[in-house]
Amino acid sequence: MALAGSGWLLTLSGPVAAQAGDCPPDSTVPVPVRAPDPGADLVQVVEVVGLMDPVLSDFVIDRIAGASQPGSGVLAVVLRVDSRRAVVGEAELGTIAEAIAGSRVPVTAWVGPSGARATGEVAQLLALADRVGVAPGARLGETGDQVLDCGRFGRLWGSNAPLLADRTVSHSEATTSGVAPAPAPTLGEFLFTLEDLGFETEEVVDDESGEIRLEPRTSVQFVSLPFVGGIMHTVASPPLAYLLLLIALSLLLLELYTAGVGIAGVVGAASGILALYGLAVLPTNGYAIALIVFAFFAFAIDVQTGVPRLWTAIGTASVVAGTLTLYDGVSMSWVPMLGGLVALMLGVLGGMPPLIRSRFSTPTIGREWMIGMRGEAVEPLHPFGIVRIAESLWRARTFRASPVPPGGPVEVTGIDGLLLEVSPVEVPEEPQSTGDEQATDGEETG
Repeated sequence: MALAGSGWLLTLSGPVAAQAGDCPPDSTVPVPVRAPDPGADLVQVVEVVGLMDPVLSDFVIDRIAGASQPGSGVLAVVLRVDSRRAVVGEAELGTIAEAIAGSRVPVTAWVGPSGARATGEVAQLLALADRVGVAPGARLGETGDQVLDCGRFGRLWGSNAPLLADRTVSHSEATTSGVAPAPAPTLGEFLFTLEDLGFETEEVVDDESGEIRLEPRTSVQFVSLPFVGGIMHTVASPPLAYLLLLIALSLLLLELYTAGVGIAGVVGAASGILALYGLAVLPTNGYAIALIVFAFFAFAIDVQTGVPRLWTAIGTASVVAGTLTLYDGVSMSWVPMLGGLVALMLGVLGGMPPLIRSRFSTPTIGREWMIGMRGEAVEPLHPFGIVRIAESLWRARTFRASPVPPGGPVEVTGIDGLLLEVSPVEVPEEPQSTGDEQATDGEETG
């Protein structure tokens, strides 16, 4: 069942939220007649793809409002929908609903192509369209609890509300149940169903085959998000916001081991800003973001030594836990999760240590002051191992044939990038005094 508005944009006067159970089964709102401009000969197809975030919400509202302006020449608006959820508040959803219901021109919706979905709050909004079509392979439903004002919009989907509440329907089910009675295998065929709204077609004979086919006489305009808006909408997708967060933290970790700010720092900062925007729009868990950030602090401890140790294990566990619990109610494919984690571990364990070593080996980064300093071996050096110098752990190498045992004193003799060259320190043994010597010393003292 489709509902329509009164011909102009209205303002919500009551609460937006209302549960589906609060709407009586026979709760309906009269459907007024749309009145597009005489002679209007343009159908606008508005792309509604991805989560319904603030950018996409404003875009849909603006396009419908523009089409409703007198003299726009727009005959009808078609929403081409592939959106699984809205991540805007109930007030913003109410504004979108008012734009659809209060449009001066018909607003229709086509869920397609194959594989497209219209679920959650987006499926509720489609109940306000004048006509809905579902492509084969696409799904519509799983509306959940009604969040739009029952007094203003009635019971969404009418008698089909129980059917769509907890499941989706296919093209054939939508057609037979009356949810989307318009036959719409393709967008073009859906447009042909708008003839009663003024969409004009003509029969054309193919010169080669002689077959007769329908061609639209009414102009069709496809409208999508502008460049900047498209970037912001893309950034607010769950996989991209997650990957940008990992990229930003990885590049900023790399900059910790360099002097000044390089290209990695600039790119990391830009990625971080975009990631923060996307995470702010999406429903995220704060503790999950904290776990991912903490993981990079743990990685930083072991990256300096170039050897995976306890902190690497702690960081890996933290980033995995943060990844699995990052979003609240928004699903993310395992492909970006697995790809991001694998790339992160390869970078932290394999790529970052030699890259940092090469950076430290440049003439502008000098650590000659460490030569001559003493410390101790944390693990056996034969010839490589870990030493503690000035309360910091370093990967080291000794050229002695015999290994240096753990706790053995060492001295820095050279530096090769991040690798310290050390040699064992011979600690002279104190001579032990015999009893006779002690007695003689006592007599001399007496």
